[in-house]
Amino acid sequence: MENTAETAQGPLAGLRVLELGQLIAGPFCAQLFGDMGADVIKVEAPGQGDPMRTWGRTGYPLLWSVCARNKRCITANLREKEGQDIVRQLVRQADFVIENFRPGTMEKWGLGYEDLKKENPGIIMIRISGYGQTGPYSKRPGYASVGEAMGGVRYLMGEPDRKPSRAGISLGDTLAGTFATVGALAALHHREKTGEGQVVDAAIYESILAITESLVPEYTVENFTRERSGSYLPAIAPSNIYDGSDGMVIIAANQNTVFARLCDAMGRPELKDDPRYATHVARGENQEELDALINDWTRTRTIDEVEAVMIEHAVPVGKVYRARDMLDDPHFAARDALVDLASERWGTIKMQNVFPKLSATPGSVRWSGPETLGAHTEQVLTELLDLTPEQIGKLRNSGIV
Repeated sequence: MENTAETAQGPLAGLRVLELGQLIAGPFCAQLFGDMGADVIKVEAPGQGDPMRTWGRTGYPLLWSVCARNKRCITANLREKEGQDIVRQLVRQADFVIENFRPGTMEKWGLGYEDLKKENPGIIMIRISGYGQTGPYSKRPGYASVGEAMGGVRYLMGEPDRKPSRAGISLGDTLAGTFATVGALAALHHREKTGEGQVVDAAIYESILAITESLVPEYTVENFTRERSGSYLPAIAPSNIYDGSDGMVIIAANQNTVFARLCDAMGRPELKDDPRYATHVARGENQEELDALINDWTRTRTIDEVEAVMIEHAVPVGKVYRARDMLDDPHFAARDALVDLASERWGTIKMQNVFPKLSATPGSVRWSGPETLGAHTEQVLTELLDLTPEQIGKLRNSGIV
């Protein structure tokens, strides 16, 4: 599909986003906008580009194709006045600016919110950083791993007898990008009523803090500190990963009615009235032995057999999926959870589709990330800034684009 604003479809079609960020947090926020139809223009440094262009297993920087999808990519040197002027001109025609540099960087370049709103009073500036735009830590560099630790999640992840684990993905970055998008759409609603733009300040550590449920109240009210518990939640039983003869399966049956159905499914109806397991509290107190009892039953059966009998008895159950399991799953196929795209580098590439799904105005993945740095520079500068090929050539020769 031709990579232009006119190919956009979805609920945010007609909105324009200027992405000045790099790595994951800012680009993920812009990806969400692009998935829903916004015209996303990603600005990268000439001769360098977003580091995500090269990150990944050796020779396979595949995440770039995901985080740069649906985006038009141009180059501009933000450290030079001519590059800053390009951004200012683009801001006049934009609805949102996304940046995830260390606080103060945009101001140093003359591109802070006070500068940009002079160009466009309705501009909504989305600022993503490790610690936020204010406070004593704001100027510190902040990666997702640090934010996950400060926000409280990292301490809780893993087995209790070893150091905390990590999720295996950049959880803090994507959560910050997601919350930033929510804030930006709220700011858009405000602008529609007042014409007024504003700053959306999204901190990685606070995006993690937001999902920690009752972690802080548990400490402040009952002086209780949650600890790592591995694959289960303490006192929530049964709800764990159990061994099948050929893999692993999750069974979640901690409600009384569901637990009763689990007992029937296992051929152990007498467990329903066993005082050790008859109530939610009792099951929590005897969690370890109950998990062992269930595991003794599951390990003599294949995961397909366990899944089938659980589904028959309406007990929540699920296999522990890897990528190859997703490719073979009929539910993924029925909901188009994965999408195949043409790729300049890979020929075709399969990736996660747009989510959430809208019934009337669904978003779409229209193209994968461009491999060529500055692939859309001439198109954007001609279309939006009315620059001539000669002017663009002069900017290229001087290292501005």
